[in-house]
Amino acid sequence: MVEQTIDVDAPLRNVYNQWTQFEEFPNFMEGVEDIRQIDDRHSHWRTKIAGVRREFDTEIVDQLPDERIAWRTTGGDVRQKGVVTFLPLDPEHTRVRLAMEMEPEGMAEKAGDALGFLDRRVKGDLKRFKSFIEDHGHETGQWRGRIRPSDGATPAGTSSGELPRDLRDSGPADGTTGQPSSRPAPESWDLPPEPGEPGIR
Repeated sequence: MVEQTIDVDAPLRNVYNQWTQFEEFPNFMEGVEDIRQIDDRHSHWRTKIAGVRREFDTEIVDQLPDERIAWRTTGGDVRQKGVVTFLPLDPEHTRVRLAMEMEPEGMAEKAGDALGFLDRRVKGDLKRFKSFIEDHGHETGQWRGRIRPSDGATPAGTSSGELPRDLRDSGPADGTTGQPSSRPAPESWDLPPEPGEPGIR
């Protein structure tokens, strides 16, 4: 598990709103070339890291406005999971904590991971995110819907359906929040609970 924290000179609501704009991630995440929002829960990613191109799907498993967003991959070339949490320090400053686990695919990635490659990437992504929102002075969009671990769960062997209307309609028309494919990940990839909270955070 890699974990990094950064303090952002912006209000909690603005910082959280910006993180819900997944299609903006290529502006500050190293190696992310494109993210296509499929629905409020799912997205399709294209990356190029260390010269290796990969595509994969991700799924939001838990999202609580102004507090946390947790995700996992559900299909494609990458296996990862993570959670980003938001803590107000005062009305104008926010602490962002990003924790991730990734299963290296090739020998080069395994060697890089051993040298702290993922840790450096996460730290760099947070620094660029901080600069991105501080330079803009405001978020580029928002999605304020709630996604719970049980929402939209897809039993094995079935196809995924749409999210309930109350979730799909809870954000602005141009809003986003998502991440792809709803094929459940193996239990071993379930995120550990945060201190004082049951289940996935």
